[in-house]
Amino acid sequence: MTVVVSGLCNVYTHYITTYEEYQAQRYEAASTIYGPHTLSAYIQLFKVLAKAIATGTVANLSTGPEPPFFKQLINTLIPDIVDRAPTGKHFGDVLQPANPTYRMGEVVEVVFVGANPKNSAEILTHQTFLTVEKYEATSATWQIVHNDASWETRFYWHKGLLGYSNTTIQWHIPDSAQPGIYRIRYFGHSRKQDLLKAAVIVSFESTSSTFEVVTAL
Repeated sequence: MTVVVSGLCNVYTHYITTYEEYQAQRYEAASTIYGPHTLSAYIQLFKVLAKAIATGTVANLSTGPEPPFFKQLINTLIPDIVDRAPTGKHFGDVLQPANPTYRMGEVVEVVFVGANPKNSAEILTHQTFLTVEKYEATSATWQIVHNDASWETRFYWHKGLLGYSNTTIQWHIPDSAQPGIYRIRYFGHSRKQDLLKAAVIVSFESTSSTFEVVTAL
């Protein structure tokens, strides 16, 4: 007997996580589009399929329902609407600044005037929604220490009405963080549409005020 394991994937099924991992809603879990019991459903159907293959009865299996058109499903879930900033504000403006000082183990939280993060998937100007940067005095430069893939960071998009939204960025300062001066940067894209014109997506970026991380007592 020759056993071939073929790891095939496609856009339709996307990620499949365990029930426990789904509860954390990290990237893979949030991309498990059919809910927390997706894996259990797959296992149930694969058991039936494996038995049919072993017994030569695949032809007797039901074909099942036809899947919906995936792109149409996505458009229904998240419609493309124009982003708006409050009067007197611009996308990326800081609504809640960082505190001047933090200790290891504390959480830095900055709130910005936001825009739909879906826009950034269409225009890949930036490779991350956020960075945590440390100032290096010896070279007078800012060095990236974390981005949106880091376990210590959180990115929350708070959808409002009529295209208004806020973005909250958190940095859970680890015990391994080096004391020094830091800042948080936010990268986004807003959807803009003038009367009788096609919509355009415009990139923006913003920087928080600087703050100091000191050694915990």
